[in-house]
Amino acid sequence: MDNLISLPPLSAAGLAPPVPVMSVAEATRRSGDQAWLSLAFADDRGTTRLLDRAHYGPLRVQKALYPEHPSICHAIIVHPPGGVVGGDQLSIRASVGERAHAFLTTPGAAKWYQANGKISQQQVTLQVANSATLEWLPQETIFFDQAHVTLEHQVELQGDARYIGGEILCFGRTASGETFNSGRISQLTSIRRNGKLLYFEQGMLNGGSDAMRSRLGLADCTVCATLIVVGKPFPGSFVQQLRELANQLAGDQASVGATQMKSVLVLRHLGHSSELARRWMMQTWQLIRPQLLGHEALVPRIWNT
Repeated sequence: MDNLISLPPLSAAGLAPPVPVMSVAEATRRSGDQAWLSLAFADDRGTTRLLDRAHYGPLRVQKALYPEHPSICHAIIVHPPGGVVGGDQLSIRASVGERAHAFLTTPGAAKWYQANGKISQQQVTLQVANSATLEWLPQETIFFDQAHVTLEHQVELQGDARYIGGEILCFGRTASGETFNSGRISQLTSIRRNGKLLYFEQGMLNGGSDAMRSRLGLADCTVCATLIVVGKPFPGSFVQQLRELANQLAGDQASVGATQMKSVLVLRHLGHSSELARRWMMQTWQLIRPQLLGHEALVPRIWNT
């Protein structure tokens, strides 16, 4: 990840606007767009406020929203170009201070276009302080055929911080008859609490490879959705309830699973329909959120547009 724009550590209390290690002139000379976004949320007497935000390039956030309660701040991350081309490099950092609660999403699907011989990169770093909560639930990610993408997602939790993170990955534009026949997707996800590794996953998928067909891989499926929940361990009966919901929604159209590893719950959906995957993730989140956070799940209006 040496070519990614590097940002300094965030602190929800007194965040200074980050300065990229590379100069603007140097970034301009590189192929593709260079963009970063830095956000800091903090509790202000029961209200979560977006205290600091800074950006460079075509990556920004709309105004803070409060559709459910002042203690929960919603923010929509916007990438105005609408898609990522070969050579683009995006970096997103967000910190949530003690007792604050932030909900981050996107206005629509992220599209990763044909590489044209250049690697596109995205690095997401999320920091959640003690007694704070972060929900990271962007909409779908679509990889066009011949995309060459590197994704890195790092979550750093302190104390009893809670985290809900989801992704829906779509390989090829199946509605247009396109499959992911060539290209490469490299992905790394890590979650730590107080510096101790809780969850780590790393993989690489080559378009048209055996991994796309094998039962140990995508099993000829074109949509893979994952929901990761970190907080208190759930009762076994509740995890079974989540499995039953997933099986009911999937029918014979998808494969689903749920695994609890102490304080980490991982749920997956593997199928052919992004709409079905979205329905599964939304209804699963609606069950989990009250159990983990004590708040009913209010579906963001942007998800219905």
